[in-house]
Amino acid sequence: MLQIEDTIISLDLLEQNFICDLNTCKGACCIEGDEGAPLNANEVKIIEELLPIIWDDLSDKSKDVINNQGITYIDREGEPVISIVNGAECVFTFTDEKGICKCAIEKAYREGKTDFYKPISCHLYPIRLQKYNDYTAVNYHKWNLCKCARKLGNKMQMPVYQFLKEPLIRKFGADWFNQLEIADNEFKKNPEILPSNRHYSDFQ
Repeated sequence: MLQIEDTIISLDLLEQNFICDLNTCKGACCIEGDEGAPLNANEVKIIEELLPIIWDDLSDKSKDVINNQGITYIDREGEPVISIVNGAECVFTFTDEKGICKCAIEKAYREGKTDFYKPISCHLYPIRLQKYNDYTAVNYHKWNLCKCARKLGNKMQMPVYQFLKEPLIRKFGADWFNQLEIADNEFKKNPEILPSNRHYSDFQ
């Protein structure tokens, strides 16, 4: 593990490779699983305000779920998560002309209709965050659905954290990411200096 500020980071972010391969997986992570993606209170408010803009891109079954229970429900940990259809599919997905499942919120962003890209938990995947009293755990979630992404990442030698540079900076800031990058470079040059738990300041 690696500590930067108030985050504890799994070394998998540095050691594992990953690049989303939508042409192969067709966006399966948006329609598989058993729970919705986590949202914070501010994101809930933003998405509720976005509903009229993205409504026509949603499926009828998604609209039914939203009309009946709203855009969120409370998960087993008591936190708000995105509503899902049939226990799996995110209500904000749509399928494009190539048969790829995509996000209606991201579509609105790319069309210049909002400055909100997508929920940070979605933007960060396959990184997952777990908040504790004094720190946030930053972990890599290895899902069988993403086997093609690991294969492509290995081919291109793209570490998880580099693939997710944009959302990591969005969440933690550019300075935090720079510290992670420095730690990774030091580790690659001298892997013996990085035991299972080491603070970034040791590299300064």
